[in-house]
Parts: sequence; structure tokens; C-alpha cells
Amino acid sequence: MCTVVIRVPPSADEPTRVLAIRDEDPERPWNPLGRWWPEPHDGVVGVRDVRAGGAWLAADPDAGRLAVLLNRADVSDRPESEIVSRGGIVLDSVAGRSPAGTPRTHGFNLVEVDGARARVLTWDGAALRSVELEPGTHMIAHDDVDDLSTPRIERWLDEFRATAPADGDGWWMPWVEVLEKSATLDSTDDRAIIRDNRPHGYPTLSLLACVASVTEHDVDVHYGELREPGHWGGLSLD
Repeated sequence: MCTVVIRVPPSADEPTRVLAIRDEDPERPWNPLGRWWPEPHDGVVGVRDVRAGGAWLAADPDAGRLAVLLNRADVSDRPESEIVSRGGIVLDSVAGRSPAGTPRTHGFNLVEVDGARARVLTWDGAALRSVELEPGTHMIAHDDVDDLSTPRIERWLDEFRATAPADGDGWWMPWVEVLEKSATLDSTDDRAIIRDNRPHGYPTLSLLACVASVTEHDVDVHYGELREPGHWGGLSLD
């Protein structure tokens, strides 16, 4: 039940801005932002899932590509023995190989950024769809893009749209201030972005965030962890 906020620029001369908050089981180990993968992914930087070896978020700075994966429910009746990890999808995406056909994974929303172009690929176990993101600010969680039936999107989308990233270094701080404001809600509230999903039947809590600025020739990514899973205590992005 991760959350992504993305601002697609009106001009290719401007960067695409991304804020991604990861919800995961804190008992599932991960490696922080770094270069964890050998060939053919040498040069890729990302947050690595230790258990499966894939990525939650990854970027190829030289290619100006970034991808981040959000889980969503699916209607697939494929047996678990045939299911593969979703983490490899992210690494393939930043290498220029997007999902196609009928992926052998559980459902997902895959946010793909290629310079000033951004889209969301959605797999629900029955159909793979692609949604091109128009210039402007969007939110994605476990359902469709800008889906106002998702309480956190209904509550915070307009706030993010009204909050422009700052100029220069630390451009993400106005969005972090919105995160801080959102954290006045209890983390079990359906409208919360910093979340404790356990009362909803999932063992996941908000653990960390990444921000990224993507241009045709570069991706600048910063990473920070919450001091306590599922609770706001400030967020330092290095």
C-alpha cells in the first residue's frame, strides 16, 4: 500500500519530480539506496529487496529512467507455484524493457519515468493497462491513478497539487511539509499517507521514502528512513 506523488512538467526542459513512500513488512530485509546489482544492471541505483533480489525503486541515471512498484490486488487464479517476484519488473523497466502480455506476478502499479514522460502500467491479473500521465501532479496508491475512491488520494491530492516543489536543492521540502501535515492523522486512518496497515489485515507499515528529479540525461535520487515504522518523526533525505 505504498504511495507515489509525481509532478510531470509541462515542458521537457523541466525535471519530473517524484516522491515515493514505501510500505512493507519491517521484518522483510532491504538494502538502502545504492548500487546493488551486477551486470546487466551495473550502474543502476535503487532500494533492493534482500529476500528476492529485486528492487522496489530503481533508476538508471545515465539513461534518465526511474521506476517504482506499488502492489495492488489482482483477480488471477494462477497457482502460487507459478508466481514470480515483482521486483525484477523494476530492474527490467529501467533497462528499457516494460512489462507486456500477462506478467507472472501478483497485481501491481508500475510507475515509469523516462525524462519528461511518465506513465503507470497496471496489472490486475486479467489485463495489463497503460496510463500516460498528463502534465501536472498525480497520486498513485493501490488502485488507479488519481483514484478519488482511495481515501488518502481524495484527502491529499489537491494539497499536493497546490504545493509546488521549491527551486534548487531541497526542492522536495514543500512536499515533505505536506507529509508532516498528513501525519497528524492516526497512521491507521484510511486517509493517512504514513501508514500502519496491520489493522487492515496487512503486516506492512511505512518505512522509508525516496525523492527523485528525472531529466533526459540524469536521475538525482535521495533516500531517508522513518525513525519508527508507521510513525512520523521527521524525514532526512540524503
